[in-house]
Amino acid sequence: MSSLSTTSFPPFVLLMLCFTLSFQSSHQSHNVISIHSLFPNCSSSKGTKKLSQSPSTLEIHHRHDLCSQPTSSSSDTTKSTQQLLEQDQSRVDTIQAKLSKKSKKQDPFQRKKTTLPVQSGRSLGTGNYVVRVGFGTPKSDLSLVFDTGSDFTWTQCEPCAKACYDQQDPVFNPSNSKSYTNITCDSQLCGPKLRSATSATPGCASSTCVYGIQYGDQSFSVGYFGVETITIGQDVFPNFYFGCGQNNQGLFGKAAGLLGLGRNSLSFVSQTATKYGNAFSYCLPAAASATGLLKFGSSNPYPPAVKFTPMLSRSDGASFYFLDLIGMSVGGYKLGISGSVFATGGTIIDSGTVITRLPPTAYEALRGAFRKAMARYPLGKPASILDTCYDFTGYSTITIPKIGLFFSPGIEVGVDPLGVLIAASVSQVCLAFAPNGDPGDVGIYGNKQQLKLDVIYDVGNSKIGFGPGSCN
Repeated sequence: MSSLSTTSFPPFVLLMLCFTLSFQSSHQSHNVISIHSLFPNCSSSKGTKKLSQSPSTLEIHHRHDLCSQPTSSSSDTTKSTQQLLEQDQSRVDTIQAKLSKKSKKQDPFQRKKTTLPVQSGRSLGTGNYVVRVGFGTPKSDLSLVFDTGSDFTWTQCEPCAKACYDQQDPVFNPSNSKSYTNITCDSQLCGPKLRSATSATPGCASSTCVYGIQYGDQSFSVGYFGVETITIGQDVFPNFYFGCGQNNQGLFGKAAGLLGLGRNSLSFVSQTATKYGNAFSYCLPAAASATGLLKFGSSNPYPPAVKFTPMLSRSDGASFYFLDLIGMSVGGYKLGISGSVFATGGTIIDSGTVITRLPPTAYEALRGAFRKAMARYPLGKPASILDTCYDFTGYSTITIPKIGLFFSPGIEVGVDPLGVLIAASVSQVCLAFAPNGDPGDVGIYGNKQQLKLDVIYDVGNSKIGFGPGSCN
């Protein structure tokens, strides 16, 4: 049998064949998205169906949901995006300071002493997603920001001896709970163990242990260290250690406090390890008005589609979840970035940082490839930390290159199309990545690039997994 030759095809068929192959190649390396998908769609969010849940699952909501506000306009979106980026940079600055070998560990957020004698410590800027957790007996359901970069769980408490900010739920009153107890100053917990979770030396007030924690965006909480019963879905945990805040200020989006999912012994993950086996996962929704899922416990064996990378540790950042980022791709082509570029500072994955931070050399390669692929579109003015922005005025859809992240031992994790760009306005839509200031700074895999993925933290088996999102 003679071999098939292209000369046997008529010119028209050859033209159609070339067009088809070109279209398939473009489809595999690019995404076409609607401009409207980059902005809140409040009308569709009202009909969002309830996601199926297990007893150990919580719904995730974005604390900056513009659709929850009485009025929302394009100027609100621009202002909200600017504030988000500024707060995000504050968080990143604090993470870098904690992990920097050059840092003298001085507290840049010193405040005047309050009526509760505790020295503020350095921690992180607060995260962006909230869940509902029950406190007390009988339980009071409260909205808490969940944060993998924080170890300590706290909520505002009556009588708010100094100050409480506005929150959507009634402030928790420990005097109405049958299961609340203060931790005394002479307890072994009121010492190095508490300090390791808050980065602040505990204080003492009327024989009660006092905690203090401050975040990179200047938010803070000071109050009594206590023990209480908490409820997650249908699971009840007595004797849970947490902070009962009496002096609280900051940008928590009306959440009552914070759920710390770091690796410290006082974190929620560690305190519930007997039940959940040091494992949890989440799926962050693509739209701020949509619903995601936070699940506790292992699903071992995991679905075949889940890809795992080793979970790493560092002594100077024991609370953070490190992983080995080794490369990136744009439009189906792997960028020529040496692995040593990522290894110099290392990389953490963080639910509270929005924009992924890259080593300068890696970011320059990403930016160059992205700009080349987007050359047909007019550039817009930079937005805060973002220097690659576009003016999409007059466009209803755009075509953007796919972006992938490579982790050891070679798995590729794709970035959802809505995780590639962040929009301040139609005339200012930006690449949602930013460079670090120094090659030795730690890289941060931010939540914007984790959208619509099931991200699995199997702490007990020291691995992090990525799979198709259960909240899509």
